[in-house]
Amino acid sequence: MDAAVKRIAPQAQCYQRRRPEKTLWYRTVQTHFETWLAHSTWQGDESTPAYIEQAFRRYLDCGILANGFARAHCDECGHDFLIAFSCKGRGVCPSCNTRRMAETAAHLTDHVFPRLPVRQWVLSVPKRLRYFLQRDTALQGAVLRILLREVERCLREHSPGCNSDTKARIGAVAFIHRFGSSLNEHVHFHCCIVDGVFQPAANIGDTTDAADAVAGVDFHAATGLDAAAIADVQAMVRWRILRAFVRRGLIDKGDRDEMMGWEHGGGFSLDASVCIGGTDRAGLERLLRYCARPPFALEHLRPLDAGHLIYHNPKPRSDSPRDLVLTPLELIDKIAALVPPSRAHRHRYYGVLAPNSPMRAAVTALAPMPVIVPPPVEASAADAPPRRAASHYLWAMLLARIYEALPLVCPIFQAQMRIIAFIIDASTVRKILEHIGESAQPPRIAPARGPPLWEAAMASEQAGNDPEWDSSIQPEPAFEFDQRIA
Repeated sequence: MDAAVKRIAPQAQCYQRRRPEKTLWYRTVQTHFETWLAHSTWQGDESTPAYIEQAFRRYLDCGILANGFARAHCDECGHDFLIAFSCKGRGVCPSCNTRRMAETAAHLTDHVFPRLPVRQWVLSVPKRLRYFLQRDTALQGAVLRILLREVERCLREHSPGCNSDTKARIGAVAFIHRFGSSLNEHVHFHCCIVDGVFQPAANIGDTTDAADAVAGVDFHAATGLDAAAIADVQAMVRWRILRAFVRRGLIDKGDRDEMMGWEHGGGFSLDASVCIGGTDRAGLERLLRYCARPPFALEHLRPLDAGHLIYHNPKPRSDSPRDLVLTPLELIDKIAALVPPSRAHRHRYYGVLAPNSPMRAAVTALAPMPVIVPPPVEASAADAPPRRAASHYLWAMLLARIYEALPLVCPIFQAQMRIIAFIIDASTVRKILEHIGESAQPPRIAPARGPPLWEAAMASEQAGNDPEWDSSIQPEPAFEFDQRIA
């Protein structure tokens, strides 16, 4: 009986390291990246920007044990496993993108947003203006400030007691999305804003000392945010953005007047229908993960045949297909266009949540702090690890937060495992991997290749129509074909 129970007892969930070299996206980049790099021209320039090439090359080294790893060990039974290093890149690596998304959402939920209702405001601009926003980060910031100031004005008007108080501020975190659901370049803005305004408490007065501002703040919840109020914000945002484009010389006044006369918002769209309650912290974290999501999802990619891939579009438009059929070079080209530039912030703080706001400390103090009980470790106070910043989460805690299972728990004795070494020496890495039967060599990157045969045939046909084309470069046929024979 005991043996039968032992056989059907569920096994403890064990951490299984990821193997990126077996995924379709990795094999595509591994095989075709050098070819794409050799034949691509970026925005009319001669070469691809260095940050894009670096992002792809770092992704090819991400999660590969041959490039080094960490060793986790269990003191109870001696069980251990290897953890490959990550590239920590942006835009290309699905694993690192997911970690950044989860870490951003966890930090904002645990340490930034207070236990108050949060509403999502989403702004999209016409296609005629997206071209200017795609590469101009200063213009992106100007459009975002226009949106946030108009939302702040609206919330002041709909918050009782703050109609005329210019010190009342909103608390917002804005995410700049440079992509759409179909791998297209689509700059739009997702803003998570506390549904109300904050103002200094009565005991603070007019002081500007940050230490006094921690004493407290007053929050006034917004009421009566109906469709008419949101439409008024959209109309003001539309007018101010078009005026800003005219002042910068990007469009003329005639274009502005024409776009102001367009129906159905003139291509501008402002949505504020999603609102999360103050006690729904899990719902807030899901919303923040959606706002901080990467430009593409690995599970939406699948092969079609030897030369084509299919990317499933979860939210297709009426004029676009649900499944995009792409060649490997077209897929790499689309992903490369969505890689964010270097030193470009993907989310920004505004109002009382801004770093220099005197009310930030008092507002963020209302955010719930998760209680994490560390495992008992017999160590002296001198051996205590350094304090970790609130915005940086341990790798193991992020995995536990997403998959609800601690990876550093021994599957045999359920004991806490610890990382005992970081192996980076090439000879040591090779010996360990050969001993456990893993590949000691990183995956081979395919060199650049010439164009496909059909492209070469088209080039030959075009050259045949050219009077200066030299027939000596074309090989002689193996036999002569007589067209008179039926």
